[in-house]
Amino acid sequence: MNSIGALESFAARLRRAMSGSIAALAFNDLALELFALQFEHNSLYRSFCQGRQLSPAGLRRWEQIPAIPTPAFKEWELSCLPAEERSVVFLSSGTTEHQPSRHFHSHRSLEIYEASLLGWFGVHLLPNDPKNFSLRALALTPSPAQAPHSSLVHMFETVQRRLGFTKFSFTGAKTEEGIWVIDCQAMIALLQEAVLAKEPVMLLGTAFSFVHLLDHMAQRNLALRLPAGSRVMETGGYKGRSRALSKPELHSFIASEFGIPRSCIVCEYGMSELSSQAYDRVCWSPSQPGRKPLFADVSHQEARCFRFPSWVRVQIVSPESGQPVTEAQTGLIRVFDLANVYSVMAVQTDDLAVRRGDGFELIGRAELAEARGCSLMAQ
Repeated sequence: MNSIGALESFAARLRRAMSGSIAALAFNDLALELFALQFEHNSLYRSFCQGRQLSPAGLRRWEQIPAIPTPAFKEWELSCLPAEERSVVFLSSGTTEHQPSRHFHSHRSLEIYEASLLGWFGVHLLPNDPKNFSLRALALTPSPAQAPHSSLVHMFETVQRRLGFTKFSFTGAKTEEGIWVIDCQAMIALLQEAVLAKEPVMLLGTAFSFVHLLDHMAQRNLALRLPAGSRVMETGGYKGRSRALSKPELHSFIASEFGIPRSCIVCEYGMSELSSQAYDRVCWSPSQPGRKPLFADVSHQEARCFRFPSWVRVQIVSPESGQPVTEAQTGLIRVFDLANVYSVMAVQTDDLAVRRGDGFELIGRAELAEARGCSLMAQ
């Protein structure tokens, strides 16, 4: 079986497994199998592993698989896909003066990407009905045509297309300089229309987009009480594009201006280098009978703890030693994402978090110098 054939076979089995829960033993076996495939067919990743004198033959546990630092995605084409099959590339959303990370996809890799995102999105944003068509969805981002290299925009387009939303609008735009902006007037008009029609709204966007919209409303003394059942997915990040607010400040702002309970404000953690996302709570409102929180930490008074689906494992590791920290200690997030079938499963991020059981409490970006070229390859 050729390289793509072996990866396709793995991806097909993984998609079937995604319909249930991947047990710890099965995850270990799958992770070691995928590592062997990626070691064989991703030459740059193989060189990275060999520089650390690591190979599939010497590993017995998924925790031993070497994680590639996210800066490597900026310099190297870390893909198992032949160049002619790379039909889509997701770019990181850093500032325009820096080289972005690149995650290459084909129609095959997008299939596993979409299978990964849809179920976990439904669990957290649509916990009662994964096809809740009564919701009007508004994305505070450019459209897919305007931002074809954004994994976040592709995520929203996938939700629109695969979950069958009949009312889904992209209310952002992209300037010639590549900066995302919001058509605040159009957004407010859509929100007012939803209020009049008594249609619940799902707002999807980055932290800086919410700040722009909320500041626009505050300057005009506008406040909208959205219909019961409305909810928010906020994906964090400011990157100098707006004034920065702490999570509690931003969520209080959202709750007061839109009349949305804090328990219906769900945070998402994702990266262009990954194919799966983590969420910190299930959308749940005490005013909606029958709806139960999935996790015990749904209350906004408690720490917001992110969790990935069962085909992902996370380690919180010491920046100095690279070893896992103990409970309640702070370290860097290391992700092992089986859905990254055609690139690299093990990714070392520059994000800081506190270890909370099988999840993590996100702190923010670490102030680290990016490793470059030979320093990434060296042991």
